[in-house]
Amino acid sequence: MSVRVTLVAATAVALSAALAGAALATPTGGHDATREALRAAVRDGVPGVTATAKDAHGTWRATEGVGNLRTGQPRSAADHYRVGSITKTFVATVLLQLEAEGRLSLDDKVGKWLPGAVRGNGHDGRRISLRQLLNHTSGIYDYTSDEEFGRTYFLKDGFLAHRYDTDEPSELLAVAMAHEPEFAPGTSWSYSNTNYVLAGMVIEKATGRPYGAEIRDRIIEPLHLRATSVPGTRAAVPQPSSRAYSKLAQTATGPTYDVTRLNPSLAYAAGEMISDSADLSRFYRALLGGDLLPPRQLKAMKTTVPIDGAPNVAYGLGLMDRKLSCGVHVWGHGGGIHGSSSEAVTTPDGRHSLALNFNGDWAGDSEAVIEAEFCGDRRPRDAS
Repeated sequence: MSVRVTLVAATAVALSAALAGAALATPTGGHDATREALRAAVRDGVPGVTATAKDAHGTWRATEGVGNLRTGQPRSAADHYRVGSITKTFVATVLLQLEAEGRLSLDDKVGKWLPGAVRGNGHDGRRISLRQLLNHTSGIYDYTSDEEFGRTYFLKDGFLAHRYDTDEPSELLAVAMAHEPEFAPGTSWSYSNTNYVLAGMVIEKATGRPYGAEIRDRIIEPLHLRATSVPGTRAAVPQPSSRAYSKLAQTATGPTYDVTRLNPSLAYAAGEMISDSADLSRFYRALLGGDLLPPRQLKAMKTTVPIDGAPNVAYGLGLMDRKLSCGVHVWGHGGGIHGSSSEAVTTPDGRHSLALNFNGDWAGDSEAVIEAEFCGDRRPRDAS
């Protein structure tokens, strides 16, 4: 796994999975297959993993491996961790709430809210809608794919020198604007963290408040998500938490570095949030259950676009729909940031949820854990 693209790594893994479908029901209550998938991730090289599942039989929590390679301290089911691009679902939810309040429209052009911000090298914010930001059909270049940005923040020498730097959203946007678009708006799909940097900027322009304050007041506090925060420039992860590890290289070999402390402004609204497995499960269950959005906006969020090369995965507005090998659909998002790879998904009715985190970014198969939890032993024999 390339550390340079760790902000999108967990999502990319999910999108690249070609899962065979079979119309079968969810498994019967046990979590043995899930436990084995967690153990397999540790055998694959992940230092440690924590997971929480909730279904009709209650809440199940499990950990494997260690949270601290130096002391051997095990991971905890209560660990806080950086959730990376799972932040995008929170951001999309706030924008949809603002639409429901009549304060903006998803059909508004980016140029209406951020005049002149998206321009240069073929980019034109007057042609791109807010909806196209949220479903990644804008064509805007992903700033994390820039080679210099990658060397500065994702490889060893750059990261160790710049891990505490503060990046303004306008600086992240400028990196993207130095490149040509991937395609004309609305003509294709390409995952771009720049889309959600812009979405956060639009929230701030529309409300006059930091986007994190809107997430706090609209989602975190109403749902009592005690472990969830938008840290801004704060480098530490709240306790309890484990250490986060990375190779800080283009390969999965070589020395392992503790990357727990960093300034998450390099991700901003594309991936800076912190949470835990219980909070993430509660958030997605509430979202899919209709507690955060009116029916019209929830329907819009779940209106997906296809993704070339991933026939069983589709992308809505900050929300992914995956058809698993047993035919079960799960909604949610993945997230990767330095030393942390996370997944949070739930069934369409919100009754069965799973959230998990690996505290290493170079190994492990989170998709296998999701398959195990929702399909168990019911996977087709020829499924990969």
